[in-house]
Amino acid sequence: MKLTWYFDLVSPFAHLALPRVLRMGEVELKPIVFGAVLSHWGQLGPAEIEPKRLQTYRQTQFEAERAGIPMRYPPRHPFRSLDALRLLTALRGDRDAVRAAFAFVWSEGRDPHEDFAALRERLSPVSDEALESAKAELRAATESAIAAGIFGVPTLAVGGELFWGADAMPMAEAFLADPTLFTRGEMARLATLPTGIERRRG
Repeated sequence: MKLTWYFDLVSPFAHLALPRVLRMGEVELKPIVFGAVLSHWGQLGPAEIEPKRLQTYRQTQFEAERAGIPMRYPPRHPFRSLDALRLLTALRGDRDAVRAAFAFVWSEGRDPHEDFAALRERLSPVSDEALESAKAELRAATESAIAAGIFGVPTLAVGGELFWGADAMPMAEAFLADPTLFTRGEMARLATLPTGIERRRG
């Protein structure tokens, strides 16, 4: 099955998930714009909900330290990741480049917008023309992800199934080992569970 991992450097959960994703073998690493995804679905990011902000930071730092993943938050969060995402798009989601970009931001604690020149120099020579053309490619990738049902990052697409969040990686691995996982018992029933009540929006 084809594996595609959708990510935005702004997500600390993507930093946590990356080592496990890279161990899955042949995975396409696809940068997308988290803010555009949130806007499409009418959602707020974890750092945009004030009581959730510190909880998110503490939880991800705790999980990183427990897993032995080096992690240091950049000077401010959320930060502008758009230029870095265009750079990674121009580099076709190269594994070493993606790994280096996450280390730059989340291991060294550097802002990819404020320190973009240093990030660009570290990853690989990319021309201004390539960066310019990457704008449309990144936009198209984000729109394609939304059309596929992506609502958050990181998300791993395994065939037609989506696994959202760092904590979904064990389920993704279980599905890879047994593609019939969702066709039995309670898992099968969940796909047709009716909605009981809907809140009004606005």
